[in-house]
Amino acid sequence: MKEPRTPLLPFTTVDRETVARCRVFDVDRVRRRSGLTGETHEFFQLSAAEWVNVVAVTREGEAVLVRQERHGTEAMSLELPGGLVDPGETPAEAALRELREETGYRGLVAEPLGFVHPNPAIQANRCHSFLALDVVPEGAQRLEGREEIEVVRVPLAELRELVGRGEITHALVVTALYLMDLRARATGAR
Repeated sequence: MKEPRTPLLPFTTVDRETVARCRVFDVDRVRRRSGLTGETHEFFQLSAAEWVNVVAVTREGEAVLVRQERHGTEAMSLELPGGLVDPGETPAEAALRELREETGYRGLVAEPLGFVHPNPAIQANRCHSFLALDVVPEGAQRLEGREEIEVVRVPLAELRELVGRGEITHALVVTALYLMDLRARATGAR
């Protein structure tokens, strides 16, 4: 026989203080009160803007990927184009802008695939994933000062293999590819 469980009640925020401002996120110390026990506990949150990534597909059926050094892992990473949503910009606009800046490719429409919370244990932001079809080259990359990015075109059909072989390991990229597969199954496309 199962023992009855006390239902969980949400925590409430008592106060918040920013303890560090970094280039792309802030670190906040947050005191929250348990809805179950009434006790107050201290937590830390990374506050960041919304993020985007985009599965960009050429008319020839190739995915446009980027390879860049990731300083957290101190290794090269094969990924989808993506980045931060700028103030006043929609996630779809940010996806098309990031595609253009990082790869030199232009997409006309960014179709939403969905969003995820990158790490809800310590972050409140979302990563929005998009699909851009029939992207075309439109000139040189427009990289920001710290960016060093190689553009890589891969047949769309090989993306699953790249994940399976461990050549694509970025969790948000794997998630976007999964969301694209879900969309394809639902619509009968791909």
